Amino acid sequence: APIKATCEDMSCKTGFPEDVHSAVVSRSVHGGQPLLNVRFRSCDGNKKIHFGSSEPEDFRVGEDGVVYAERSFQLSAEPTEFVVSAQDKETQQEWQMKVKLTPEPAFTEASEKDQRKIEEIIFPWQQYKHSSPLKRQKRDWVIPPINLPENSKGPFPQELVRIRSDRDKSLSLRYSVTGPGADQPPTGIFIINPISGQLSVTKPLDREQIASFHLRAHAVDVNGNQVENPIDIVINVIDMNDNRPEFLHQVWNGTVPEGSKPGTYVMTVTAIDADDPNTQNGMLRYRILSQAPSSPSPNMFTINNETGDIITVAAGLDREKVQQYTLIIQATDMEGNPTYGLSNTATAVIAVTDVNDNPPEFTAMTFYGEVPENRVDVIVANLTVTDKDQPHTPAWNAMYRMTGGDPTGRFTILTDPNSNDGLVTVVKPIDFETNRMFVLTVAAENQVPLAKGIQHPPQSTATVSITVIDVNESPYFVPNPKLVRQEEGLMAGSMLTTFTAQDPDRYMQQTSLRYSKLLDPASWLKIDPVNGQITTTAVLDRESIYVQNNMYNATFLASDNGIPPMSGTGTLQIYLLDINDNAPQVHPKEATTCETLQPNAINITAVDPDIDPNAGPFAFELPDTPASIKRNWTIVRISGDHAQLSLRIRFLEAGIYDVPIVITDSGNPHASSTSLLKVKVCQCDLNGDCTDVDRIVGAGLGTGAIIAILLCIIILLILVLMFVVWMKRRDKERQAKQLLIDPEDDVRDNILKYDEEGGGEEDQDYDLSQLQQPDTVEPDAIKPVGIRRLDERPIHAEPQYPVRSAAPHPGDIGDFINEGLKAADNDPTAPPYDSLLVFDYEGSGSTAGSLSSLNSSSSGGEQDYDYLNDWGPRFKKLADMYGGGDD
Repeated sequence: APIKATCEDMSCKTGFPEDVHSAVVSRSVHGGQPLLNVRFRSCDGNKKIHFGSSEPEDFRVGEDGVVYAERSFQLSAEPTEFVVSAQDKETQQEWQMKVKLTPEPAFTEASEKDQRKIEEIIFPWQQYKHSSPLKRQKRDWVIPPINLPENSKGPFPQELVRIRSDRDKSLSLRYSVTGPGADQPPTGIFIINPISGQLSVTKPLDREQIASFHLRAHAVDVNGNQVENPIDIVINVIDMNDNRPEFLHQVWNGTVPEGSKPGTYVMTVTAIDADDPNTQNGMLRYRILSQAPSSPSPNMFTINNETGDIITVAAGLDREKVQQYTLIIQATDMEGNPTYGLSNTATAVIAVTDVNDNPPEFTAMTFYGEVPENRVDVIVANLTVTDKDQPHTPAWNAMYRMTGGDPTGRFTILTDPNSNDGLVTVVKPIDFETNRMFVLTVAAENQVPLAKGIQHPPQSTATVSITVIDVNESPYFVPNPKLVRQEEGLMAGSMLTTFTAQDPDRYMQQTSLRYSKLLDPASWLKIDPVNGQITTTAVLDRESIYVQNNMYNATFLASDNGIPPMSGTGTLQIYLLDINDNAPQVHPKEATTCETLQPNAINITAVDPDIDPNAGPFAFELPDTPASIKRNWTIVRISGDHAQLSLRIRFLEAGIYDVPIVITDSGNPHASSTSLLKVKVCQCDLNGDCTDVDRIVGAGLGTGAIIAILLCIIILLILVLMFVVWMKRRDKERQAKQLLIDPEDDVRDNILKYDEEGGGEEDQDYDLSQLQQPDTVEPDAIKPVGIRRLDERPIHAEPQYPVRSAAPHPGDIGDFINEGLKAADNDPTAPPYDSLLVFDYEGSGSTAGSLSSLNSSSSGGEQDYDYLNDWGPRFKKLADMYGGGDD
């Protein structure tokens, strides 16, 4: 109902205008909600008034006189009374007024139709006795809220309250309202008549969308000047029960262990209602409508009607009988009033979870199996059990263990994860000749222990009888491997040892074993197929590449004639003892040194395939012949395996020298050898390093470099040949094109020009006869011009070129060439610049003597040619021919 608020004109008297102030408010009060405005009149506007409440925990009075609710609560049907006090802060004078709050009656359409009179809200003002003209009170007046029910059916617009100023008698005023619902979104819900100040609502309200509206009323004159302070109007939308409860989920899932005691918590279902939760419209109550199945009791569960918690109320939950329960849950508002409340339902599905209340049980007391001997990882028996618990859970999964019959641990039992069967598996070979049968005792139990209170034994037992089957086994050598120590150098055909095998099958009728060779890397051995005697077929050599760490391994095969035939292998290890059968050698084979005395040391190492005591320490020395070795070189041993070679003379010409070195080991008897060390003597810089040019000259060309050079030459020759072939082919094509002339041109009547060769215009008057050798031109009467024999001696006068002496000195060769060049330049008959110049002619009548005049029959054996070794590498070949002695 509209709030009644009036303000009367009266003389100025400080204090509350009335002793008891009554107000009607909604039944539901929210914390912080303004309830009413207490009016206090002060004749002196400068007084500072402090307001208080006798019920400060429920009500609070602001400095502007507005009474607020401190908390949310429901008003009882009886009026609520409390005292509001006002105290002057300066004089401590106090005034009191009783406030009586009455809850509004239930809103009905009849009361709406009975409402005829619209109350007025008048802008407050105050007149002062000692001042003129009248002055308005500065303090605003807060109007108590207007409560308006939602979903009103009209008619619209529906009048709510009339806003009026007492100055409308002397002025023409205009009224307006502002705020959400008026001039702000959502606009147009509330309107006001600007002339009469009538405030109306234009359509039904929905509390679930907007629970309250805060408007501000204004009064201005026709010029727009404010004549009143704005007043606040709060419109609360009263909730109606227009929304059904809604469950958060239509289907709720929960679990409960089987065998749970009554009072065990299962799950919580929750529903919400869009209506005001502080009124009965939003207060929900839960209850269970049905339970399926209804065994063992139709009321196995109950629900807390306020919280929605579902708990068990009866014993007897057994997953093996009922695995799932379905409950229909109903939520009703109006505190569960079945007449006025709205309801909704949801489904709660409760799964009964398994606990280990059933142990595994064997399906038979005895299980049987068989296994061939010497087989492993073979399943010999399947043990089957039954368990009533939920499959593939710890309460259903079985674990097997052997309690007797397998002291050596030859068997194990694995669990099949799919069937839960026990798989008896062989993990160690079984010998038929030792054990022909096993009787095992096994037990089965779950992964988790049985639940408390179960009267069954925790495990089940059974026996497993396993028969071993005899099979043909492979022969085996004894011992394997067999070690033989033998000195190397044993000749072919020598008996080494006897290597035999045994057959483990004592209960089978078989002939003797046969032997053969399976692996002999060096082909040194052979074995007798009957008695297993091993003899050599080659000399045993400890330094062979097939010997590792003095050990030579050979593998032999022994076979029987069983069904099926079986064979076994054995390894013969021959430990070869070293003898001094290898002479030491020098390492490295090549070295480099400088041609001067310092620095020129070369470090060398002796290498002997033999081992101690047939190896180092070694003795190093230079041979006596040729004599130049000891004359040019010297060698000094610096350790048991190392020596140092250096120059004895101050200078040795750069080149490559083969230096023989005699190395003797420490064996008994000694073994020695002469090794050639190729020494490259080169020119060195200040640091003792060979210079690049000398190093290249001294080192020579390697095989790779020579091959590369030959390949380049071959490729170049092929290119030249291809070019010549191409040139000849082009000349033939050119001649063919010249022959292909028009039919009107007869080749017999035309001159075919093939090519021209010449040196230019200055060569046109050149006499071609000068190109011939001067002596080869004959008179015209003897032979035609241009025809001569190349082997004839020329008969013309020869030009006066210098004649070369029979044995010119090498220093005169340059002078001879210069003289010939000068004579050719001054010869008026010489051909032009692009013609052949003849410097000299050598023919019959040479002044040089015949080589046959050399006396080669004389023997040089009496002469000493050792000095040729001192001339360097260029005379090495000649020194070897004449100075090599008898060799």
